[in-house]
Amino acid sequence: MEVKRHIYTITELTKEIRALLEGQYPSVWAEGEISNLRQPSSGHMYFTLKDADSQIAAVIFRGVNHKIKFKLEDGMRVICFGSVTVYEKNGQYQLMISSVEPKGIGALQLALEQLKIKLQKEGLFEESHKVPIPFLPSTIGVVTSATGAAIRDILNVARRRYQNIEIILRPVKVQGEGAAEEIALAIDEFNEFNKAAPGARHVDVLIVGRGGGSLEDLWAFNEETVARAIYGSKIPVISAVGHEIDWTISDLVADKRAPTPSAAAEIVIPEKGELKALINGYVNDLKNSILGKLDLLTEKFARLRDSYILRRPREMVIQYQQRIDDLAAGLHKTVRHIVVSNDEKYRYLAGKLEVLSPLGILNRGYSITTRPVDGRILKDASSLKPGDCVKTRLGRGAFTSKVEIID
Repeated sequence: MEVKRHIYTITELTKEIRALLEGQYPSVWAEGEISNLRQPSSGHMYFTLKDADSQIAAVIFRGVNHKIKFKLEDGMRVICFGSVTVYEKNGQYQLMISSVEPKGIGALQLALEQLKIKLQKEGLFEESHKVPIPFLPSTIGVVTSATGAAIRDILNVARRRYQNIEIILRPVKVQGEGAAEEIALAIDEFNEFNKAAPGARHVDVLIVGRGGGSLEDLWAFNEETVARAIYGSKIPVISAVGHEIDWTISDLVADKRAPTPSAAAEIVIPEKGELKALINGYVNDLKNSILGKLDLLTEKFARLRDSYILRRPREMVIQYQQRIDDLAAGLHKTVRHIVVSNDEKYRYLAGKLEVLSPLGILNRGYSITTRPVDGRILKDASSLKPGDCVKTRLGRGAFTSKVEIID
């Protein structure tokens, strides 16, 4: 009897293999190293998961991808949970992953370290960007849960230390899905409020935080969206997440970190009694300073009142008049001496000039003969010829003559 053959199409065979694999391995844990990671615009992630001897293709679809807190990278060892299936188009079996965690370190801790490195490189933790917390603010904005211990602690501190300060609460979720987005939005809204509100209602400082909890509970304050909202805030921000040991990303970006919401309130809300005592001390110091100055001025006035110049002012005026007369007489004598001395010097110099003057030589019987045309002095008779005109200057006057004979 002949057995009838069943000939599969490739599609049929692939579908049956897929059904077998998915039925045999509906949920598995697999450990390996990520390589050839790629993430196209679809939002899905594709990579190879391998160990020393084998490898398998892996895919994380977009719906799962956005839930992963840390960043996948080539070379990272991970533990994945998912199912084995077949990608029918090319007949390749693959691991379809529904959750993934890093090998040897918690996913949240790894995500925290990755974000720290990223934001530090961008300068969000720089001290140069932080601004001082204002002293004695008139209005404090608080971003926290309306029902949590944080707001109760802050209000208790305010009632105990300084009741005149206004506190504005912007209630938000502080953990769970959407908490980070609410916190970031609240910070932005306070800044927008300052832009629109009159000057007297400006919020002077923000306290952003919550009570203590596990890393998972506090995770909203490690989200990038909250970090960037704090960094971009024009209002000084105190991060007050209730934990003593570990620091959140919010603590690193904020202008100041407080270990608890109560501590944050004590930083910005001074104790009213201490302020009164400080002001009273300043008032007493000012009073003593003024009284001391008055005593010095009183003593100085008494000395002036009893001084000679105020007891006999006419005699002092007469003495100064005599002093002026003496100075005037001395000035007159000095000026006259200078005039006489300069006159003698002038006469001496004039005599020397008279001796050296050409006019003096002429007065002794000499003369100077020049050409009338160009005024050149004649020193040699050979430069003349009969008929030339010459001008002769004597000690007194001058005359012009014509040359007739040259000797």
